[in-house]
Amino acid sequence: MAHAAPAPGRPGRTSRTATRTPYTTPSRTPDVFSARTHRIAQWAVPVTLGLIYGYWVAANNRSGGEITGWNLLLGFVSALAFMALWVALWAVAPRMKRELHALLWAAFAGSAFGFMYSQAGNPPLRSTGMALAAAATVFAILFYRYYTHEDAAGRRIR
Repeated sequence: MAHAAPAPGRPGRTSRTATRTPYTTPSRTPDVFSARTHRIAQWAVPVTLGLIYGYWVAANNRSGGEITGWNLLLGFVSALAFMALWVALWAVAPRMKRELHALLWAAFAGSAFGFMYSQAGNPPLRSTGMALAAAATVFAILFYRYYTHEDAAGRRIR
């Protein structure tokens, strides 16, 4: 049976000796949002997460009781602290090596979880243990992610 010869000038189509493979250069996913949307999200995400965190801390602190002025103050101060730390980490952490990058986010997540957990009236030793468990989990997940998506110099490969 006769087969068609590869067309000249079209490498990689039917030739077995083509030098180009689909895995030589990693492709980026298309960016469907505009630059304006990214600028808005850069501030909307920490504000939204901070308000949720502050509400959650205040709710844990009052344990179903009445809402007081001190409870509101605790919620808003917790929200502001969460937002400030989030923005600082968002600016600083990507410049770090992948190990330190994952460690910074793990420390942030563990501290935030431990503080919130302690507001429910749990003993300090248990709150510390739960915070360390949360931080270790976040570290393992983020280290794996950064290890598989960055080279040793910290440049993103995907």
